[in-house]
Amino acid sequence: MSDSELENLNLPARPGAVVRAVREQRGWTLAEVSERTGLSVSTLSKVENDKMSLTYDKLSRISKGLAIDIGQLFAAGSAPSEAAPARALAFSGRRSLSRSGEGSVIDTPNYGHVYPATELLNKQMVPIFGQPKARTLAEFGELLRHSGEEFSVVLEGAVMFHTELYAPVLLQAGDSVYFDSSMGHAYLRVGDGPCRVLTVCSDGPSLAAAGYPPTMDEPQLVRAPASQDSAAPASAKPLPKTKSRKR
Repeated sequence: MSDSELENLNLPARPGAVVRAVREQRGWTLAEVSERTGLSVSTLSKVENDKMSLTYDKLSRISKGLAIDIGQLFAAGSAPSEAAPARALAFSGRRSLSRSGEGSVIDTPNYGHVYPATELLNKQMVPIFGQPKARTLAEFGELLRHSGEEFSVVLEGAVMFHTELYAPVLLQAGDSVYFDSSMGHAYLRVGDGPCRVLTVCSDGPSLAAAGYPPTMDEPQLVRAPASQDSAAPASAKPLPKTKSRKR
């Protein structure tokens, strides 16, 4: 799918209309929503009036501040109703099928985003098809960060993946990266051809916040030797050696 086809997907999402509907339904002022979300009043006003596109980190902050599911921000401009209680089953059995090109579109200065499966609420993961636009950090601006963890795989083209702790690394079609998304990050477009990335975000705390890495008594992952392209942070130190225990 080329960049020009982004415009031919489903109608653009309008989360601002949902924000306004929820705010008015609950009798909140913009200032009160600002306190709940950490976004400025001017930013929220632009959002409600469709004068600002929202990145994933802002969508996440708004959904948490309004105490609604992030998928409800893609509703058709009305305040979301309370979700029906799930039946007591060992599994939910739910699913969402998205055909090629289907999804809710949010276009930002740095990315063209398509969100599939927005009708499913309380998801453990948020999938996003992205088309990076910026080619330099100067063009991109401030690195993005949000709670949780993130997995991305390049579907087409190539991107330069930047973080605030690691050296930039080139990711080509088929390459993937998994990281703590509270660390500042950016995907920069490389080349003139089509460029697409599938990203899956979790909205919970990162493993680092949960007390990882594991203790030395727990199993350790065996990793292949690091390549020159995947430089570790300068502060990284080798794990201490442990003595084998008799069993």
